[in-house]
Amino acid sequence: MHRRTAAAGVLLAVSALAACGSDGLTAGTAVVLDGRRIPVGAVEARVTQLRAASGGASTDVRQQPDGLVRRAVADLVLDAVVARAVADRGLAVGGAEVAAVRAAEEGRYGGAGPLARVLAARGVPEAGADAYYRRQLGIRGLAAAAGQDAGTPAGDATVRRALADAATTLHLRVNPRYGGWDAERAVLLPDAPPWLAR
Repeated sequence: MHRRTAAAGVLLAVSALAACGSDGLTAGTAVVLDGRRIPVGAVEARVTQLRAASGGASTDVRQQPDGLVRRAVADLVLDAVVARAVADRGLAVGGAEVAAVRAAEEGRYGGAGPLARVLAARGVPEAGADAYYRRQLGIRGLAAAAGQDAGTPAGDATVRRALADAATTLHLRVNPRYGGWDAERAVLLPDAPPWLAR
């Protein structure tokens, strides 16, 4: 895989995050990434999966309707941003690697059924398990490429810088109805931060 140059710096780019009529956020679009639309229908499908994983109603605010929608959008965006950050550094997460980690987790928890319940408790639908493990492996790989552990403060900071670069490179736009993407923290905020509300 050819190494692609990552976007320089980790400054928040308002132009990469602000949502306006000329940036591809047409009716029915939830997110635009590098010109590629993620339709509202994809968000609704993920919400259905998340609701099924949670087993229905929950007192956890993240499982309430608004929380489920934000979680769905955040997951879809983060999958794409992590994948871009990994590719930009000439790294890769293969299907065999994902399958191996999933098999190891099944062994740890006593089978596919118990693992599915563990993942559901984490808010990961069964249909999204591979994407979840791919994202986790990508995050670990980003830290490891810098000689760090993603579980440490230094490793976490390194990963977040890589994700901020990737979000900028992707010209990420989020429909404001879902909130605002904070590239510095790699999170979807319920409302756009003040510096983005322009």
